Amino acid sequence: MTSTVPALGTRTAEGSALQAVLLDMDGTLVDTEGFWWDVEVEVFKALGHTLDESWRHVVVGGPMTRSAGFLIEATGADITLAELSVLLNDGFEALIGQSLPLMPGATRLLAELAAHEIPTALVSASHRRIIDRVLGSIGPHFFTLTVAGDEVERTKPFPDPYLLAASRLGAQPGRCAVIEDTATGVAAAEAAGCHVVAVPSVAPIEPAWRRTVVTSLEEVDLPFLHGLMTEMN
Repeated sequence: MTSTVPALGTRTAEGSALQAVLLDMDGTLVDTEGFWWDVEVEVFKALGHTLDESWRHVVVGGPMTRSAGFLIEATGADITLAELSVLLNDGFEALIGQSLPLMPGATRLLAELAAHEIPTALVSASHRRIIDRVLGSIGPHFFTLTVAGDEVERTKPFPDPYLLAASRLGAQPGRCAVIEDTATGVAAAEAAGCHVVAVPSVAPIEPAWRRTVVTSLEEVDLPFLHGLMTEMN
C-alpha cells in the first residue's frame, strides 16, 4: 500500500500530529492467542484438570499473573503461580517453533511505518523471553523499542507499559496511536490517554470515544492513523 503521509511532527489539522505508533503483539501482530490457550489446556490437563472454554475470554490479553492466577483459582490446581508461569512459557516456546503466522496486514503496516520513520514500539504483556523469541518472526528492525510485561511494575490493564513506551519515544500519549486486540490492552491504552485502534481477536470490542474498531490490520495505514489524530483531538 502506497500513501503520501505528512512527515513526523507535521500536522494535517491543528493538533493532529502523530508522534508514535504502539502495537500489542499476541493476537494483534501475530496469530498466537489460540496458541496460548492450547498451552494452558495441555498444562492443566497434565495437572489433572479440564479448562472450560468460556474461561478463554477471561484469560485472553492479560498479564500471565492474572490469567494464570485465575486458572489456578478456577481449577483448584495444586501449583504455585511461579511454577505455572514457567510451565506456560516453556510450553509456548516449544509450540511456536521457529516461525509464527502474522496477522493479515501486519508486515505491510510495519513496513509503511518504518518507511515513513514513524517511531514504533512493541508493547506486550508477554515476558521478555517470549517477546525476543517472537520478534524473530515479526522483524525486530521494525521497532524503535519493545516493552515486556515483566519489565514494568504494573502491566496491562494498567497504563504503565504504554506510558513507558511513549516516554522513551519522547512522545505525548495523546499523540500516540495504539493498536490492540483485547479489552485488557484497550483499557491500558485508554488509561494512558492514547488513541486506540481495536482489532478484536477472541472477544468483541465496542467502539467508543478515542477508540476505533476495525476487523483487520488491512484496514489500517498511515493516512488512517493520521486521520484519528485529526478527528479525535
